[in-house]
Amino acid sequence: MADSTHGERRAGRIARRRARRAHESSAPPAEPPRDVTEGIPYGVRLAAAWSWRLLLVGGVIAVVIFLIIQLRLIVIPVLVAVLLGALLVPFSAFLQRHGWPKWLGVTVAMLSALAVVGGLLTLGITQIVRGADELAAQSLVAWDQFREWLLEGPLHITERQLNDFVEQIITSVQQDSGVLVTGALSVGSSLGHFLAGMLLALFATLFILIDGRGIWNWIVGIFPKRARAAVDGAGSAGWATLQNFVKVQILVATIDAIGIGLGAFLLGVPLAIPIAILVFLGSFIPIVGAVVTGALAVFVALVYNGLVIALIMLGIVLLVQQVEGHVLQPLIMGTAVKVHPLGVVVAVATGSLLAGIPGALFAVPVAAVLNVMIVFVSRGSWKGAPGPPATEVRSPLWTTVPQKPGFQRGE
Repeated sequence: MADSTHGERRAGRIARRRARRAHESSAPPAEPPRDVTEGIPYGVRLAAAWSWRLLLVGGVIAVVIFLIIQLRLIVIPVLVAVLLGALLVPFSAFLQRHGWPKWLGVTVAMLSALAVVGGLLTLGITQIVRGADELAAQSLVAWDQFREWLLEGPLHITERQLNDFVEQIITSVQQDSGVLVTGALSVGSSLGHFLAGMLLALFATLFILIDGRGIWNWIVGIFPKRARAAVDGAGSAGWATLQNFVKVQILVATIDAIGIGLGAFLLGVPLAIPIAILVFLGSFIPIVGAVVTGALAVFVALVYNGLVIALIMLGIVLLVQQVEGHVLQPLIMGTAVKVHPLGVVVAVATGSLLAGIPGALFAVPVAAVLNVMIVFVSRGSWKGAPGPPATEVRSPLWTTVPQKPGFQRGE
């Protein structure tokens, strides 16, 4: 009896084990642990992916801008040389196409630019120096008249109030005398930097005229082979846009100078020639240059010719600027550089904030060139086009670089 009971228990245990195994084999497999990102909405993941990429691009741009600002004493002369090269390279090529030797065409182009710029500056400075004493005397007379109007005019300003205001100005100047002295002591350093930058700009312009294509091929050869076609095509498009910008800017500046200078001459305003020259040079700085030079013309008219002539001069300046802003800029400049007027304003404001007058000067051409280059790369028309290989670089500038036998740069 006991053996039968023991056998039944053993059979029951075996049956339960078999049932448990059958249940475990038929049960669905356990789910693997889910990824945490699956619980994040797709929109949040997409925004995060864009965010870190935009932060990376912004960081690179910030580093580039920081380096440009730190190296501005080198970057500004090089940019000036590029602008001069965009103007003089077509002239030099024109002379060479008509049978002139290359060295003679480059020499004539450089000397022509130096003669024009030097002649304008010499003429303007000479006229200003000749009229400086008279301008100072007329300024004192105008101040006396203005002072008399303040005392006896409708504002009813008393002598004591006017004297207190003048004393406040003198006190402010005396308090800031340390800044003035520091600025005076730094004149020598600034003059040295200016001369060094001018020489660098001249040498860079000369090398661009002599071997600009070789320099560009060297730059393109730095990039990987697959990117050379895009870089070369974008650079060619940007160079063409820069050439158009320089030509159109000279045309616009000439029209502004003739309009304002002729108006000053017809009104009998002294220093009409220096005013025209300053307007021409100031027109290369969009918006800011026109306002400053126009205000100078109105001030000279007010000092020498009185309020009525000054108001007429102001009307002439506004008329010329309106023609430039609503006719010349949209029709000529807009077609040449393909930048919206709002983009011009934003670029000039940003350049002025970052680098002052040089930033305002180079803001528009840099924005125009970058716009054209980005559009060219984004269109993808360069795909499949062979870029200039590194073996085409035969510039004499790089012959001093040691080369290993069988080694080619860029591979």
